[in-house]
Amino acid sequence: MSERSGQELYERIPAKIYDDAQAAVVQVAGEIAAAIRERQASGGKFVLGLATGSTPVPLYRELIRIHREEGLSFANVISFNLDEYFPIDDRHPESYHRFMREQLFDHIDMPDEQINIPKGDVPREEVFDACKEYEDAIVAAGGIDIQILGIGRTGHIGFNEPGSGPKSRTRLVTLDRLTRLDAARDFHGEHNVPRYAVTMGVGTIMDAKKVYLLAWGRSKAEVIRAAVEDDPVENLPASFLQAHENVSFILDTASGSELTRNKYPWLVGFPDWTPELARESVTHLSLKLGKPLLKLVDKDYQENGLSELVTEQGPAYGLNIRVFNEVQHTITGWPGGKPDADDTYRPERAVPAQKRVLVLSPEPQDDVLAMAGTLSRLVAHGHDVTVAYLTSGSLGVPDEEARWAADLMLEAGGGEIAIDVLRELDEKGDFDEDTADLRQFKSYIRRNEARASLERCGLEKERIRFLDLPFYEEGRYRRFVTGERDVVAVKELLQSVQPHQVYVTGEAADPSSVQAKSFSVFEQAISELADEAWLSDCYVWLYRSDGSEWEIHQIEMSVPCSPDEVKTKAQAIYQHRSQRSQVPAINETQSEAWEQAVARNRETSSLYDRLGLAEYEAIECFVRWTVSK
Repeated sequence: MSERSGQELYERIPAKIYDDAQAAVVQVAGEIAAAIRERQASGGKFVLGLATGSTPVPLYRELIRIHREEGLSFANVISFNLDEYFPIDDRHPESYHRFMREQLFDHIDMPDEQINIPKGDVPREEVFDACKEYEDAIVAAGGIDIQILGIGRTGHIGFNEPGSGPKSRTRLVTLDRLTRLDAARDFHGEHNVPRYAVTMGVGTIMDAKKVYLLAWGRSKAEVIRAAVEDDPVENLPASFLQAHENVSFILDTASGSELTRNKYPWLVGFPDWTPELARESVTHLSLKLGKPLLKLVDKDYQENGLSELVTEQGPAYGLNIRVFNEVQHTITGWPGGKPDADDTYRPERAVPAQKRVLVLSPEPQDDVLAMAGTLSRLVAHGHDVTVAYLTSGSLGVPDEEARWAADLMLEAGGGEIAIDVLRELDEKGDFDEDTADLRQFKSYIRRNEARASLERCGLEKERIRFLDLPFYEEGRYRRFVTGERDVVAVKELLQSVQPHQVYVTGEAADPSSVQAKSFSVFEQAISELADEAWLSDCYVWLYRSDGSEWEIHQIEMSVPCSPDEVKTKAQAIYQHRSQRSQVPAINETQSEAWEQAVARNRETSSLYDRLGLAEYEAIECFVRWTVSK
């Protein structure tokens, strides 16, 4: 069986995986440009279906570049957008009419009369007729030649939420709460997000001649796997694309990481059994069978697709011991290194005994969500710890939280500032963005929450820095653009601290997110410092704060947390009052951020226990990142 035929046993939709989103969009934009030019040569119109949200933004920027630098004209292009919120005015900063203007249409030569976006401001009683007219307009244009899609965490395409059937057409739909929560920050609070949307139906999308579905980041990985590999179901509308004759899923490495060919490559072919892949397969086998590592036998390997591994690197007992030791050596109660100890099998160095540690948090709360226990341990062990918040997090503060804080200030005699904030909130219109003063006030809220949070971890206020990077202060969610000023600010921070350890997150996040933008700035900054002497003695540890943890085989440092440290972590997260309403409930018992974070750490400790290692209350984990030169 070839690797490709093995892959096809699992994948029902062609999926192309690229190193990153930019490499992917260059390819897709090139194919779109070629198709437009081919239609131009024949004198016809080209019909392009477009999506909104953060996912297609890199594609639109690449199309704009081709227009400006390579002379691609959009004069013969007719566009149809997938969806629009309802009810919403075209002028609203979060309307898709405005989004498309800002991200594409204002920068190319597509005639206004050839741009079509569902109407979000028609009277409710006229929505049905408007949807019918939209369908008729697509047919009259000759049908969609290429349709661009993103995918939501619920598996929706367009706004076809779970329950949408394969024959559905353009219509008014009720938005899933998770979808509304994902948009909450854009609208300054969930209560401001429209409850409805007008969307092309699944059937409308299926009529397109060619479909590209784009997905970036680790948060989309599981829903991509389900859409590509599982049976099509109404609970996952994207899965209906399996029936399309000309569809491609365009993925980056992170969003394609859960596909069987990547997660379990031994099931689709004959991989190179590197030590890393051996560890992955053996830990997976142990957890799958519910048997501790040291109890696996040759038969277990042979009956679960791992005959080649046990033949090549066995017998089973020797392989089990090797992997057991590798996993065991990740565990340390000394995240900064244990002084005067043999560190041969420890993830961190013993020397220097007291290290300069820099924790980079994209927004306030990212740090404690992932590593409050580790932070507390580093402080308790006497390391020189600095926590730097790269952005203010002001965009994440709902208006009602700002009002609460201003009312409290006014009650306590806070005076003019509180009065000004309350007046601005009262005068703020539906289409108004926060003024610079209101954003500043909201940043004060986040700063005080951050200080209170880190105080629970034992860190003094003097060890906390707020960088307020320009990309965030001058931008909006999903539309951030980083620049040289951001890189310079992070370089100056790194140079001033000259750390032995850096903790950072965002390496596999959605490229448009604050976490991903912050990581890209850090990556650029540290690469420009590659010749600095201190960097040769600096370890960079990656943490995850987005709700998904490292896989057990990926972990290179795991820090156990005692019951008291778990309580400290919960208290630290709890201090971020303004963020409590922004967290989607996982289930009836985990509706708060601190509950979800603690549950995630307890699940990691459970995995170690199931592998046959010591049982801990909870475990925080990290992966080491190598600085590129």
